[in-house]
Amino acid sequence: MDLNFKASSLNPKPPISIIIPTLQEEKILAQTLNQFTIEVRERYNLEVIVSDGGSNDGTINIAERYNAKVFVKDESSKENISIGRNRGAKYASGEIFIFINADVRFEEVMKFFSTIESTFRDSGIIAATCNVNIYPELQRKRDWVFHNFFNAYFWVLNLIGMGMGRGECHIIRKDAFFKSGGYNGNLAAGEDYDLFMRLKRFGKVKYLLELTVFESPRRFRKYGYLWISLLWFLNAVSVLLFRRSVVDSWKPIR
Repeated sequence: MDLNFKASSLNPKPPISIIIPTLQEEKILAQTLNQFTIEVRERYNLEVIVSDGGSNDGTINIAERYNAKVFVKDESSKENISIGRNRGAKYASGEIFIFINADVRFEEVMKFFSTIESTFRDSGIIAATCNVNIYPELQRKRDWVFHNFFNAYFWVLNLIGMGMGRGECHIIRKDAFFKSGGYNGNLAAGEDYDLFMRLKRFGKVKYLLELTVFESPRRFRKYGYLWISLLWFLNAVSVLLFRRSVVDSWKPIR
């Protein structure tokens, strides 16, 4: 599918950059990029950036076919999801950055971007996040329980002013992102917790309870919820106390 999209310079809305880090994502990337149709891009003044960590499958070809701007890491350079996101942000032209993973789908695309527009009219809000659930067609009861527990947990954290968001979807003002220093490139995990702890110094982080994005269950199916919950906890503690993550990398599961 060739979009042949060119952003309109006449669109008065603040530009938004969708930033997607990738590594060997040929199986799932097309369905993610397919959400950003010409109508959606033009209406909400979007650019789509794929920041690739060195894929040797069809990931880059798919990204180019869907008219994403593609930036690939240098062969000799270190890579993790933090570095990939920072690279995408470096080349992004939007005033608002939306970081999503390569398997993320929006529950309602138009509603999502309309809500972002209205939310960020408040200059005091510098970042936002939302609910995350498993693809509805693949969701099991334990998926629903786990994800909605964590959705409620992060909602409470934001309600009491701690500011927190899961890595599947971060919405951040460009100026606040760079003031905070962006994602810590030394962290292979826990980078979301680390960034939001720094972001809250520059303004309000809002949890958008009315919005939901969906992700693939692939990692949870492979490792199980107990093991992943333990890793999340250990990484959060390690980042808070020692400014480093417990794991060196998240292994691709494709």
